[in-house]
Amino acid sequence: MLNIKSAESCQYDIISMGEIMLRLDPGDGRVRTTRQFQAWEGGGEYNVARGLRRCFGKRAGVLTAFVDNEVGRLLEDLVLQGGVDTQFIKWADFDGLGVASRNGLNFTERGFGLRAAKGTSDRGHTAASQLTVDDFDFEHIFGTLGVRWFHTGGIFAALSEGNAQLSIEACKIAKKHGTIVSYDLNYRPSLWKSIGGQAKAQEVNREIAKYVDVMIGNEEDFTACLGFEVEGVDESNITGLELDSFKKMITKAVEEFPNFKATATTLREVHTASDNDWAALCWHDGEFYPSVNREHCEIFDRVGGGDSFASGLIYGFMEFNDPAQAVEYGAAHGALAMTTPGDTTMVTKEEVAKLVGGGSARVDR
Repeated sequence: MLNIKSAESCQYDIISMGEIMLRLDPGDGRVRTTRQFQAWEGGGEYNVARGLRRCFGKRAGVLTAFVDNEVGRLLEDLVLQGGVDTQFIKWADFDGLGVASRNGLNFTERGFGLRAAKGTSDRGHTAASQLTVDDFDFEHIFGTLGVRWFHTGGIFAALSEGNAQLSIEACKIAKKHGTIVSYDLNYRPSLWKSIGGQAKAQEVNREIAKYVDVMIGNEEDFTACLGFEVEGVDESNITGLELDSFKKMITKAVEEFPNFKATATTLREVHTASDNDWAALCWHDGEFYPSVNREHCEIFDRVGGGDSFASGLIYGFMEFNDPAQAVEYGAAHGALAMTTPGDTTMVTKEEVAKLVGGGSARVDR
């Protein structure tokens, strides 16, 4: 069991730290040919906090930064609609051009059939990438206000040297105050390239790993970010959950980082962009817990499915402190979130519980 602080002792159930971008979605079309976009907010770390607030009713906050202009205020409005506390958002002055600092954009199309989903980020020199250890009073947040669970990840840590150091400091102080720390390795080589590549990714992530209770990531993440390699790993084929080699990798990781109380990964076999097999695996206290393997899930928008898995996993641990329940809630929430547009969840706790319990897609009246 995880030693999770009581709700009564903390002002927040969950705080996430990461960049939130404005997602511009061409709907059923292509970015390169569209004449209109729908606007959503999204960010790997933020999506987890929003899922816990919007789907599961937990008290959530976010640590991030926006430029104080109309785009930044739109992002703030979207965060407010998600019910996430905005008191810790840092606001950078707008210079009129966006040279000194700007808000990140993410042009993302959903994909369909044989055409894969495709994302094009425009996030250079953003306000969030310029955050440093001086921007947040972590002793106040984790020590005075109290936070049950802190979540961040490798996307945010990769944006700049300052973000990398900020991530280490946040995890260290959260751990000091007994907050459960989860981290999604989420390796993106294009992001790490500008601050030192894979070598820097391993340096930063191995330092962060010392303070992590729940580590989330797939085979590539554990290999690229933490340097663990086991021959024969093939998570592209999940039929029957044939994951012996991946399990060996997790075993090696927890031997080196005994502070890991749990690790988790999503498992996906892609038949087409809109037809995936979907499952998950959680390790806790020496045992592996696989979720139900849902074959041929119909995917409407896959972006954010992994983040919704993470929020469901965290909810399962918070609510039941049971890894078997946690991985099922994570897998079910991720599967349902991919049936709706946008990065963030549009499903309810009751819908997740129904799917966990074996419910079908028959109409509810």
